[in-house]
Amino acid sequence: MRILVGNHIDPSIRARGDMRAWTQRLVWFARPGDLLVLCCEPDDAFLDYALAHTGVKRSELAVLVAPAGAWGDKLLDPASLTAPAFVKAVRAALDAAGGPGAVSKVFALWPSGAVARFAAALGIEDRFPGAAFFAQGGGEIGNNKANFRALAAAAGVPILPGRVCRSRAEAITATGELLESSGGGAVVVKQAHNGAGVGNQLLVRDLQLAVDHVGARHLHHLAPGEDGITAYWDQRWSWASEDGRWPVVIETFAAGADAVYSEHYAADTGSEPTEMGRLLYVGRRLSHQVVPLDGVSDQVRAALLDGGTRLTEAYRAFGYRGHLSADALVLPDESVVFTEVNAQVSGSLHIYQQIARHIVGVAAAPRRQVVEYHVPPTWTVPDFGTFLAALDETGLTYDPATRTGVIVSMPAIPLAAGAPVQFVFCIAYDPATGYDDAFARLGERFQTLPAGAIDASEHVGHTAVSFSS
Repeated sequence: MRILVGNHIDPSIRARGDMRAWTQRLVWFARPGDLLVLCCEPDDAFLDYALAHTGVKRSELAVLVAPAGAWGDKLLDPASLTAPAFVKAVRAALDAAGGPGAVSKVFALWPSGAVARFAAALGIEDRFPGAAFFAQGGGEIGNNKANFRALAAAAGVPILPGRVCRSRAEAITATGELLESSGGGAVVVKQAHNGAGVGNQLLVRDLQLAVDHVGARHLHHLAPGEDGITAYWDQRWSWASEDGRWPVVIETFAAGADAVYSEHYAADTGSEPTEMGRLLYVGRRLSHQVVPLDGVSDQVRAALLDGGTRLTEAYRAFGYRGHLSADALVLPDESVVFTEVNAQVSGSLHIYQQIARHIVGVAAAPRRQVVEYHVPPTWTVPDFGTFLAALDETGLTYDPATRTGVIVSMPAIPLAAGAPVQFVFCIAYDPATGYDDAFARLGERFQTLPAGAIDASEHVGHTAVSFSS
């Protein structure tokens, strides 16, 4: 048996909100006999739906809900894992399954020190790969974008020109120098800890570079001269550095680049590549991703694999164990530069490992591919049942015979009473015909705002466009 922990980045590193839906993607990894640890009771409709696809029976799984901590049932409180009553409940579940010796592995979505302490409390820390490293805060080390730049440089992996800044004054200097060396067009500011482009801001002097298909949720138009740069950092240093807590990365902006990734697994004995894929952005927010990677040359594929492997070996050398994703950009001249490493179970693993390979069988004939979409903010989906009914009505429910159709990837849990649900779903498709038609048919059913529109709260809180005078 295995213990699967549905956690997320430790709140001590970065605050998160309601992660009930996102962490339940853990269900896709479940096998008969596994014990799942979640922050809340699993969504019944989604649990039955996902297990019907994987072939695992509910009776073959044990689910334990960690005690509610500072975030209630919306996020697993790391301290809850070692609460004496919870450890006792886990021990009882293990005894019923043959004792701690029956546990083959501890698998966590986020490599937290709390998981290492949880495994130690059960006497099975040797079943949590990298436990000693993670117990000493290794999860933060491996997922820090500033650390990435240093490690990539040491490994000889190509990265964009940039600087790691630890003060507002250094950021002002670096921004000016990078704008000048890149022709004055644009730079990207990155928080050390954030994901899906939410912690990135595109600073542009040339408004023609203010494109919406890049991974930078925020946009800022810089006024000419040094005053515009100084004014920006007066306003944004606190945001970028989390009030001075973390360093800030500033990189030149690569116009016209395609976002791709190479995922790998780091083990005690070595590392191996697991998949390559493509990321696509709409309105500077992550919209969808495609596996396996398509539309690139052998030269690009080789460079992506080589850089990803070297990064994985570098991370493995300092103690990281587990899945990781090396994110990269393919530039217009077909060179590949790497932008970050996500040393955790990424949002891609369930897509390619479970849905694409095990359910759809993308490598079998006839060939298939899988794209996963985030429900766009312009759609209004009231609930999980309504979406499934729409799939039936439009003929888009996944069909095992043709190996095409839609598979919902995580539960549709409203973030507020009466609010539309936000979730992700996969489309399995024939590469010869693509996925645009299936997505468009769903859009006809659920789109209630013009394409590209966002509500006022999104505009203020996430996709802010600001101007300095």
